[in-house]
Amino acid sequence: MAAGLWRLAVVCLFAGGALGAASNPAPADAQTARVVVVRDDGATVALQPEPEVVRRMVDRGVMALTRQPNPRAAWLSLVSTQDTVGLKVFSLPGPLSGTRPAVAAAVAGGLMEAGIPPERIFIWDKDARHLASAGYYALGRQLGVQVEAVSEQGYDETKTYERALIGNLLWGDYEFGKKGEGVGRRSFAAKLVTRKLTRIINLTPLLNHNEAGVTGHLYSLATGSMDNTLRFESNPLHLAEAVPEIYALEILGDRVALNITDALICQYQGENRTLLHYATVLNELRFSRDPVALDTLALADLEQQRQRFGAPARKLKGELLHNASLLWLGVSDRTRITIETIP
Repeated sequence: MAAGLWRLAVVCLFAGGALGAASNPAPADAQTARVVVVRDDGATVALQPEPEVVRRMVDRGVMALTRQPNPRAAWLSLVSTQDTVGLKVFSLPGPLSGTRPAVAAAVAGGLMEAGIPPERIFIWDKDARHLASAGYYALGRQLGVQVEAVSEQGYDETKTYERALIGNLLWGDYEFGKKGEGVGRRSFAAKLVTRKLTRIINLTPLLNHNEAGVTGHLYSLATGSMDNTLRFESNPLHLAEAVPEIYALEILGDRVALNITDALICQYQGENRTLLHYATVLNELRFSRDPVALDTLALADLEQQRQRFGAPARKLKGELLHNASLLWLGVSDRTRITIETIP
């Protein structure tokens, strides 16, 4: 989907945090989405990714999605050599259940071979401890790219999302320790996003989330880019409203060049913990410009795996994805998602 198209359906006002519908948006059901799935049975061995196989899968995926003849042309159709590109990973569950470092390495390698200088490639997430335990700082040293944690860079006081819901501020949040009316009602955007990155590539695992349904592209980027987000986590309805609205902010949604679902392994129970006895090896990577379509497919996969192995069924939590489709962030109707599978 072209960047900025969904802004015809929603107006995002920073500092006020208000979201209003445009006067004449096109119907959400008029949209379609395209997803490219690359599958290789050799992508993992004993639950560990095979880096060379994963790199070939990434090359095939970006070429197929962009319909370009080689990886360099494919990447340069998504980003330019003048961009500062952020690879958003989800590192909290660690290297086996979160975004696998081999996938981030394959993307970073492709970008560098396309001419993006390593000093303008950032692998990032919210918490430095999680990045370290997942092996990303070591990967950054190996590749020569940057690895940064949002919490250490701080937050931008001029770019905010406001909701009439007071949060329990944590150390590191922009308003932590402050007093006064309205303190805790706003979430502040990461300086890394607002001041450094020009393009974002979102890399998320195929992993369940107890409230959002799936720890997907919408959830990972929205909660990873702002402070004071715990106030949404305890209530599924608050989460289902806040995540799409945050993703729709111009500094986030407009900068996303590509979404890749790391479906090498599908963990259908456990959320932020590594519980590989509740996991299935799929050996897939999924590529799309549409984050909602990828999260919709992931949500269905998670329920299918739960049914397959007799795990307790969950009510499909589609409210977040439905709200995202109303904001024109993508397609949540599976009948309007075209899937191209590449062996």
